[in-house]
Amino acid sequence: MNIFLTGANGWIGSTVARELMAAGHSVTGLVRSADKGAALEAQGGKVVLGSLGDRDVLRRGAEAADGIVHTAFGADFSRIGELAAEETAAIKTFGEVFAGSPRPIVVTSGFLHLDGGEAKETDRPSVWPVFPRASEQTAFRLAERGIHAAVVRNPRSVHGKGETHGFVPMLAAVARKKGVSAYIGDGANLWPAVHRLDCARVYRLAVERGAIGEAYHAVAEEGVPYRAIAEAIGRQLGLPTKSLTEEEAEAHFGPLAMWVGNDGPASSAWTRKTLGWSPEQVGIVADIEQPDYSK
Repeated sequence: MNIFLTGANGWIGSTVARELMAAGHSVTGLVRSADKGAALEAQGGKVVLGSLGDRDVLRRGAEAADGIVHTAFGADFSRIGELAAEETAAIKTFGEVFAGSPRPIVVTSGFLHLDGGEAKETDRPSVWPVFPRASEQTAFRLAERGIHAAVVRNPRSVHGKGETHGFVPMLAAVARKKGVSAYIGDGANLWPAVHRLDCARVYRLAVERGAIGEAYHAVAEEGVPYRAIAEAIGRQLGLPTKSLTEEEAEAHFGPLAMWVGNDGPASSAWTRKTLGWSPEQVGIVADIEQPDYSK
């Protein structure tokens, strides 16, 4: 298959590109600049310059593709409403191009909006007003029209050596600044996690399956106590760990506090059975503790 991949130079997208090409697929990656596309070209992929706001570029990329994997999303959360609207329009554009054909569209979502109880693949959450990203809701609306759209939900930590963004680096930065790696209360709230190499295989298996309206959970560890993650960060940085009250956490973590204290275990049993997927990489705590985990 020729896969049109958005976010092809990103933390997840670059790994998905390698996974797809290793399995014999060709990849045309959407990137914002030639410099960012150099690694993909070096591996044998093709590069298209543009962004999710470039509707004509997206349409041309989709028209030439046998399938689409969408991993791109901006990191400037101060513009979350604008970014979410841009992404929704992009997914709708993909649906317009693929309407009436069995070509698959796989989009990215997550579990940030789920709190309490174990998330399952059959869940169909509504858009969270505080974080109005609607990628999966848009994909499921396409599926209702018979378009082969599906969703990969990623846990809040897609970890791996060399990680420079995401929750682990952000939490490490807070710990360095404050001189302590903290957790809230007893730190028993659960975080799902996956290594990015295992995550990439879920995307490949999902686009190869080409199903309509399914959600897959790229979750290797269904719930790691947050205290264990905080302690691993502390050991990596040579800093003590400390329990905070919810009030103290607001001042310590700032906007990250609501994610730190969130309890969101997620099952991947159906995904494992349906896709024949079995995680192979190291878990998040052991990964963070590797001396060369982060620069």
